[in-house]
Amino acid sequence: MKFIRKNIFNALLIVIVLVMVFVPGAKAFFIKGLMEIGFYKPNVETPKENVGGLNGIRFKDASGNLVDLGDLKGKVIFLNFWATWCPPCRAEMPSINKLYDQFKNDKNIVFIFADADGDLTKSTRFMADRKYTLPVYKVESNIPEQIFAGALPTTVIFDKQGRLSFKHEGVANYADKKIVDFLNQLKSTN
Repeated sequence: MKFIRKNIFNALLIVIVLVMVFVPGAKAFFIKGLMEIGFYKPNVETPKENVGGLNGIRFKDASGNLVDLGDLKGKVIFLNFWATWCPPCRAEMPSINKLYDQFKNDKNIVFIFADADGDLTKSTRFMADRKYTLPVYKVESNIPEQIFAGALPTTVIFDKQGRLSFKHEGVANYADKKIVDFLNQLKSTN
């Protein structure tokens, strides 16, 4: 009897591990749970750093509108690189959507969610299916490695002068009060 229970437990454990490895939604669900209990808090202690100007760093939305980061001087820029297949990206998306909903009518903060795959049809459908209101873009220019080196997800925040004020590679809970306070501080600083 003990031998059968042990085998059932081991088989169940193997199935759970396989689901976590091969089903992005399951892994995202697990990571999201860890975020909710306090893991993955972003560190906002990043020093301000110039990236050599934001002119020429462009993104295009689903309507074909181009946004050049250089044209956004005087605004705080929240830039997130993500992909629909990325479990950590999926896990942090609800917290980013909550943050976006809090600031979406604020003219001093611009949000850009750059689909690293550049498939706007797929990423727009992904957002709509999950009832997220995040504005999706694709990259239309070269991105300096100082901003995005390829790790997903990557989030960067620029202050009103265009200085890199925050960079985080990996999953984080962006609905955290520290991030809200940090954005408000950047917004009110000249």
